[in-house]
Amino acid sequence: MTKTILRALAGETLPVPPVWMMRQAGRYLPEYRETRAKAGDFLSLCYNPDLAAEVTLQPLRRYGFDAAILFADILLLPQALGSDLWFETGEGPRLSTITGPADLARLKDRDAIHETLAPVYETVRILSRELPKEVTLIGFAGAPWTVATYMIAGRGTPDQGPAHALKAADRATFAALIDLLTEATIDYLSAQVEAGAEVVKLFDSWAGSLKGQDFDDFAVAPAKRIIAALKARHPGLPVIAFPREARERYVGFAKATGADCVALDNSVAADWAAENVQTDGCVQGNLDPSLLVTGGEALVTETRRIVKAFSNGPHIFNLGHGITPDADPENVHRMLAAIRG
Repeated sequence: MTKTILRALAGETLPVPPVWMMRQAGRYLPEYRETRAKAGDFLSLCYNPDLAAEVTLQPLRRYGFDAAILFADILLLPQALGSDLWFETGEGPRLSTITGPADLARLKDRDAIHETLAPVYETVRILSRELPKEVTLIGFAGAPWTVATYMIAGRGTPDQGPAHALKAADRATFAALIDLLTEATIDYLSAQVEAGAEVVKLFDSWAGSLKGQDFDDFAVAPAKRIIAALKARHPGLPVIAFPREARERYVGFAKATGADCVALDNSVAADWAAENVQTDGCVQGNLDPSLLVTGGEALVTETRRIVKAFSNGPHIFNLGHGITPDADPENVHRMLAAIRG
């Protein structure tokens, strides 16, 4: 095993941490904007294997990251299950809503997702052929809770209020939706692995709004079920889990779910995470993405501080969330220089 990401995920402490960035294929890059314009719109780009592979490869050519992550979107899965999905310019995704049993009954069975998602699997196959041999290919999906929040509200919401309300008012419908998403996510990620993904990542972007037993029931339990099923189908498959803004619940998350690595947002200090989370294995993170906008000495200093904080255990350097469209591409070079020396 020579790929540095796979070595870190297996628990090895490396002298220089491997690095990639969440949303490393994105609007901050002029070549991405050009390819997206060629596709016509965001969903057309996601479902065009040649163009989706191209934008996945673009940041590799520019920066030489240690991993590529499949270019797709977490909301392709609900669309494959029968939800209407579209994007409003400047406002983000919109979906048909799940407000009760009748809406849930209109969704397709988990077995029906692959027809819609076939272009995504083809993108993975192209990438597995075209990536440099030292680069790891990461597949991904949204975690059931996060995907459910969009399906219930029909859009992103600041507090995930509609999902919390349905959870309180109609626990049976809510639990059935989580169950369907859990099973469909297993099948979706498994198909990505069969197409060539070497690692998968589970993005629970809104995990932080779950508290107490709800966090255990709807962040921990589905992740544990997904990871166990994937590892049973694909022995040795490494899984990264990202329960964003979990704060103190990052502690023990890897052991509770079976994840090989826990990705950290930038609301937790690297020193604290090294002492409380990295003791269980690999961690990923956790530079503040805003530093790639502002740059300067603060970017270099904070990058080096994070590398040092995690230097006594397995670590994959990454951001605490996705790179933003207003980031300066030159600042990514400065970050990499600070990591690699």
